[in-house]
Amino acid sequence: MPELPEVEAARRAIADNCVGKKIKRVLIADDNKVIDGISPSDFQKSVLGKTIVCARRKGKNLWLELDSPPFPSFQFGMAGAIYIKGVAVTKYKRSAVKDSEEWPSKYSKFFVELDDGLELSFTDKRRFAKVRLLENVLTLILLAFFTKLDLVVGMFVLLQPVSVRPISELGPDALLEPMTVDEFAKSLAKKKITIKPLLLDQGFISGIGNWIADEVLYQARIHPLQTASSLSKEQCEALHTSIKEVIEKAVEVDAESSQFPSNWIFHAREEKPGKAFVDGKKIDFITAGGRTTAYVPELQKLSGKDAEKAAKAKPAKRGGAKSKEDDEEEELEKEDDSAKPKNQKPKGRGKKPALKRKTKDSEDEDDDADGEEDESDAEEEVVKPRGRGTKAAIKKKPEEKAGNKKPKGRRS
Repeated sequence: MPELPEVEAARRAIADNCVGKKIKRVLIADDNKVIDGISPSDFQKSVLGKTIVCARRKGKNLWLELDSPPFPSFQFGMAGAIYIKGVAVTKYKRSAVKDSEEWPSKYSKFFVELDDGLELSFTDKRRFAKVRLLENVLTLILLAFFTKLDLVVGMFVLLQPVSVRPISELGPDALLEPMTVDEFAKSLAKKKITIKPLLLDQGFISGIGNWIADEVLYQARIHPLQTASSLSKEQCEALHTSIKEVIEKAVEVDAESSQFPSNWIFHAREEKPGKAFVDGKKIDFITAGGRTTAYVPELQKLSGKDAEKAAKAKPAKRGGAKSKEDDEEEELEKEDDSAKPKNQKPKGRGKKPALKRKTKDSEDEDDDADGEEDESDAEEEVVKPRGRGTKAAIKKKPEEKAGNKKPKGRRS
């Protein structure tokens, strides 16, 4: 999903192209899952005719500061994206809307035309994003403090009535408000949870998502399941440095992943297990914080009590329980893979004809119902039935082969 660098790239594009321009037309999608807490018509009236003063960001949230409140805000979710017609904006690959599609896109949730004809759209293919209006006193005072807005703006907002908790409760921005090394180490020392879920906690540090967490832990040579409070001073310093360097580099190239350093684990995160390597070293995949996590066992080792605990418990491998976010990302990847041929029937394993076969041989009924064994599995079942078959069923195997009675689909 879009993380701090992707959202910052969108903010910069708006700042460079839209500031100082008046909104002359507004289209808000009738989608109350994304448009949060306000009707499309009321949203439209709240921003029409106002001028964009600047674009602001905190963590993975973006908002437009207008010449008067309320301010439209965007929480990007799984696949949110900013598009400006005629302007190149870095596109998170799973958010991308094809240039050949209609404009504004059918996925557009917030669309404005500015007084010079420039058009801006916020799209969301998956509908996990949130588009809101920021109107509250406390919220915007906090935002004013966090983003160094003029105090006068913060005081003006005192007159506004509604609270928006998601942004006001975020932790310090990983780029704009970095902790000192000492602050970071002291904060980690108080946390009894594993380090990967902690980095994903937007209340701890805002802006770090799944790929950045994997990258900074790899660069710092820290295992994703190491308990935060157990990290040494040297490890805290290494992690503090890697967070700074990874985020600054990604922002520097406007989140264009092809320009990320070649020694980043990022480039191999989506390879299949057993085929993923970085600098010649094997990458393994586990589940940490409910998310699929890439790490290099040779370089990122557990220590102390965490190592002892891991020796007694088998770690969750990739392909086990996955989070909702991972499932949605995989679904997006399938949707966006236009190169794959469609409507091809599966070969070999799990054929439908095998499911239709009826026989008195209860052992074979089990095999067909599973639809998962390969050739070697089927042979093994003849020797070692799973309990439902009888000796008589085992003796029938040679006769069936001799008489060519073996059902289709069992072997290819």
